Amino acid sequence: MSIPQNPDTPIEDPIEAPTVPVNPYLSPERMARRKFINQLTIGLGALGAVVTAFPVAAYILAPLFKETPESWQAVGPVDQYIIGNTVQVYFDDPSPLPWAGVTAKTAAWLRRTGDLEFTAYAVNCTHLGCPVSWLEGARLFMCPCHGGVYYEDGTVAGGPPPAALNKYPIRIVNRRVEVKAIGVPLPTE
Repeated sequence: MSIPQNPDTPIEDPIEAPTVPVNPYLSPERMARRKFINQLTIGLGALGAVVTAFPVAAYILAPLFKETPESWQAVGPVDQYIIGNTVQVYFDDPSPLPWAGVTAKTAAWLRRTGDLEFTAYAVNCTHLGCPVSWLEGARLFMCPCHGGVYYEDGTVAGGPPPAALNKYPIRIVNRRVEVKAIGVPLPTE
């Protein structure tokens, strides 16, 4: 930068900073109001997040504190089932919703193994829950979704299932077979 040679031209001091015009919008009163509005916005946003998060958390955590309903459901007289045969039986879900309709029913694969001995397997594959079918000729349970195969005792024969078919508890009362209907049958191992 060159210094002007004209003696009438004032020389600016390079160290002195130019004065900044005062902004009337940054007055202390306006700054206090702006700070209050910012804090109010943050507070209302936090309150909205809590109000929204509470029902979501309650929905996720409720099953941990709620007892699973159970009930014994009659599925027929003992003499109705032939020893060695596997049949599908239907019974009421223990926790249906009032509007559930047909979905308030559930099923199991029931096999009579002796005079008063029965085994009930869940109809759902342990891989992803698809319904398994009983193939009488092959004496196997087959899952159509991903090719899961189970032996007649419910153990895995092949495919992606990680465990054997889940079992329902069974009891005989007055020569009638009853299945203990539970939300999700317990693993066999």
